[in-house]
Amino acid sequence: MGFFDKIREGLKKTRDNISGQITQMVNSFTKIDEELFEELEELLVMGDVGMNTAEYICDQLRGKIKEKGITDPSLIMGELKAIVAEMLQGDDALHISTKPSIILVIGVNGVGKTTTIGKLASRLKSEGKSVILGAADTFRAAAIEQLEVWADRAGVPLIKHKEGADPAAVVFDTIAAAKARDCDVIICDTAGRLHNKKNLMDELGKISRVIDRELPGCDRETLLVLDAATGQNAVNQAREFQSAAGITGIVLTKLDGTPKGGVVLPIKQELGLPVKFIGVGEQVEDLQPFDAAAFADALFDNQRDDTPAFAEDREREELEAQALAEEEREEEELLAEELLEEENIPEETLSEEALISDIDEMLVEETPEEEPQQEERPEKKKRRFWPFGRKRDEE
Repeated sequence: MGFFDKIREGLKKTRDNISGQITQMVNSFTKIDEELFEELEELLVMGDVGMNTAEYICDQLRGKIKEKGITDPSLIMGELKAIVAEMLQGDDALHISTKPSIILVIGVNGVGKTTTIGKLASRLKSEGKSVILGAADTFRAAAIEQLEVWADRAGVPLIKHKEGADPAAVVFDTIAAAKARDCDVIICDTAGRLHNKKNLMDELGKISRVIDRELPGCDRETLLVLDAATGQNAVNQAREFQSAAGITGIVLTKLDGTPKGGVVLPIKQELGLPVKFIGVGEQVEDLQPFDAAAFADALFDNQRDDTPAFAEDREREELEAQALAEEEREEEELLAEELLEEENIPEETLSEEALISDIDEMLVEETPEEEPQQEERPEKKKRRFWPFGRKRDEE
């Protein structure tokens, strides 16, 4: 599966939720009017694009339509894709040209920070760079052990201290090891919490001073990892971390499992933060560098039947349907055999059509006619409900 297909398949849920619904809405209109824009804005907000960004997109779309004299609603989607692609353009590349360069990775617990570091290390190594990891998130339980697992998978060295150690000391030792081993890139797992901005600032400030002293003039990236599934909460996290930590870029994870990939737009539009990587799957190669044009194409491209990914989906769905049909056929044959045994009918005397007809008649005949209901005696009614009482007690 190529780069575009991975992005496209990873954005399937987001595409169905945002562009799929917008396409249906636009096709229901015969003219472009204010009601169309109101519904478009509502759908964008529901797709976690955010109110401010949704208003901005609609204003830009109004301008394009007026400028080009567009009257056909079916032409809106092309203009919408162009607006989104333009919004997402920016400096989305990693700046790691010095040797060594350093990448600090920040993110709250559960967003996939450690996994992202492991995938990023593996990616850089596959590009021919020598990488070393530093386990400087020393306060989260099991963070060091998890990073150690990913370091082994990526085949890169890891510098670690005991849990609760000074994060800046870990960064210092990692830099020293990188110099000694002539490494190209240092990736440090840092603060995983934002319960107190002052504590975060103090910790990152101390790390920054160590880097300035030990690696003056080096390229430095501070990447914030966000979980796309959290929607607007991810935007709020980005806003808080940006004010506290000087973020240079975003890594947006779990895009393949959520319809809320629209959060990319407000992160870029409202906060001015470039998205540098997106996670579109569980595999190491599923951490992809962000490409604004490819993202917009994948988000607004609803014609899926010409891609290898769709062909695989279709084949899988057909196999599942065949398996289900086979299971239903076996159940019908089993039922037919049971009914034939009860009625002592030789199976060879019946054609398939006659057999089905006779089975239907048997089922009708076996259905008892409704009899007038008689009032149950209290003690009989109580005994009838005993099994339910026992089941509830067991539960």
